[in-house]
Amino acid sequence: MTLLCVDIGNTHTHYGVVGPAGAEAVAEVPTPALDDPAAGFGAELDRLHARHPGLAGVAFCSVVPAASPQLRRVLAAAVPALQVFQLTHECQLGVPISYPLPAEIGQDRLANTAAAHALVGSPSVVIDLGTAVTLEIVTTRGGFEGGIIAPGLAVMRHYLHERTAQLPEIDDSLTVTRAIGRSTAEAMRIGTVVGFQGMIQALLDAVLADLTARGEPAPAILATGGCAELLLGRLRPAVRIMPDLTLRGLAAAWALNISAGK
Repeated sequence: MTLLCVDIGNTHTHYGVVGPAGAEAVAEVPTPALDDPAAGFGAELDRLHARHPGLAGVAFCSVVPAASPQLRRVLAAAVPALQVFQLTHECQLGVPISYPLPAEIGQDRLANTAAAHALVGSPSVVIDLGTAVTLEIVTTRGGFEGGIIAPGLAVMRHYLHERTAQLPEIDDSLTVTRAIGRSTAEAMRIGTVVGFQGMIQALLDAVLADLTARGEPAPAILATGGCAELLLGRLRPAVRIMPDLTLRGLAAAWALNISAGK
């Protein structure tokens, strides 16, 4: 079975065709232009559907409520025959939700939880590096218990520029070759890249200490999102990088909620 999976984020909407081996044809469009006739998602759907005529349906999650009906309109116009499934806190994830306010949980975090359960079981920690950094904590006793939300790398950089008179807006480069900056831009790049890695390690250390104190086994640690490669070889314990994790979680949720109900 192949499925079109769509992850609507604050900045970009990522999508791909997910089958048993993972996601392919992965691409993105700017979320503000999701339903733009020329630059939006609809322009890609005809080509995607032509290359993958056996699509079983569409599964999506969204952290931008206003974008969900936009996506549905685009899908209804381009692929009206495909069943559309939106992942919410009321859906099955494969694990229970013990978080006190499940309606507050971002749908991308739900997808990550479903993916972690399907791929590595419990306990697990998912680090998602997007506009915001989130850590999803799945335990053997409580299922999805909650997690952590922190600023993403781009937010850090933009805020430095926005809130200071003399710091520039720097590019998206993640390359750092030394610890002492020889220009303002290089100093900002070092501060955000190295500091970002340190922030995530500190957050992970706190989570692992909490789980150990409660007698939980050592969790599998997965990372996804645009800056996930920054963590490769730099976190302890080691992290498994999975760029298509959220999309795979949408496919796992479809299997639990749609395929299982047929």
